[in-house]
Amino acid sequence: MTESVASRARLSGLPREPMLDRPPASSSGLRVAFDPGDVQSGLGKLVLTVVELIRQLLERQAIHRMEAGSLTEEEVERLGLTFLQLSEQIARLREQFRLLEEDLNLDLGPLGKLL
Repeated sequence: MTESVASRARLSGLPREPMLDRPPASSSGLRVAFDPGDVQSGLGKLVLTVVELIRQLLERQAIHRMEAGSLTEEEVERLGLTFLQLSEQIARLREQFRLLEEDLNLDLGPLGKLL
């Protein structure tokens, strides 16, 4: 015998419906509203920022290894092509989410910019 979420909420004394649309009794009438488009865009921005950060870190590591002479010419060529393709894919996704390159650079306050 399974209980519905609403019946469990009634039994526990919790409200039956989420209160996201209703302002708290002591608020000045502010409401929390979620727009699915904003959520998708924000998530896209976050994911692309993390991917771009990782891409830059990997690229720097590859440059260090290349300067140290620990990569063959074939490996250097393959890494270059891989980073070029990744940059192009990130650019396409930025366009899809209508983001500019600088949108992926988070401001970390006193620490400065992320990228």
